[in-house]
Order: sequence, then C-alpha cells, then structure tokens
Amino acid sequence: MINHLWLLWLTVSFLCLLVELGSGDLYVLCFALGALVGLVAALLGMPLWMQVLLMAAASVFCVIFLRPSLVKKLRGNGRRSNADALIGRTGQVIETIQPGGHGYVKIDGDEWRAVSEHNETIPVGTTVTVVSRESIVITVRTL
Repeated sequence: MINHLWLLWLTVSFLCLLVELGSGDLYVLCFALGALVGLVAALLGMPLWMQVLLMAAASVFCVIFLRPSLVKKLRGNGRRSNADALIGRTGQVIETIQPGGHGYVKIDGDEWRAVSEHNETIPVGTTVTVVSRESIVITVRTL
C-alpha cells in the first residue's frame, strides 16, 4: 500500500471535487488541490508525514490566497440581476400610487406593484426611480 499512496491522494482529490460540485463555495476545491500536492509528493517518494504536511500547507495557501480571487472572478463585477437590477431604474406610473397604498409602475414593458418612498400620492404619468424592492413590490420616488 505504501507504494500506491498516490492513488489514495488521487481518490481524495476526486472525492473533494465531487463534494465541491454540491457546495460551490470553493473551500473543498482547495482541499482537492492540496490532495494533488500530496499526490505529487507521493510520486516523488516522500514519507507519508511529509505528504500530509504538504497537503495541509497547500490547502491553507489555497484558502488564503487563491480562493478569494477565484470567488471574486466567479461572482463578477457585482452586477445585479433579476429583480434587484430594477433598483436605480426609472419608469412611468400607470396607476396612481396612493399614500399608504400602492399603484403600478411600468419599467421596460413590465408592470410592477409600487409604493411611494415618502408616503405621498404619485399620479399617473409621473416618472419615478426605483429605490428599493421588497419581494415583488418596489419602492419608488419621483424625479
């Protein structure tokens, strides 16, 4: 078995990659990369304690230095999507927004239930800006 430790490291790395597919947080990926370092150490004939030490060091290095940049690249430039992308957009009131009540705003052809930011009446035809969103209701203010 001592001559085939590289196979153990390969299996550990593969299993870590499978777990990473389910988690997506990139921590387990660091352990998979660490296991690959252990595999290389095993192929070079290093003792088991050295293989484990190198695997741990490589994993910690990956978590501290590699993971943050990978997460930043995967998450993109912070661009919002879906309904959160509405914040800051402008639209037209198509049904009067009443104080303490709601109305409707049309943004890019889509109609959204809206409430007034300052609890004021906003008549039909007024151009408004979306300031926040709570579920499917947007909060708007007049320009």
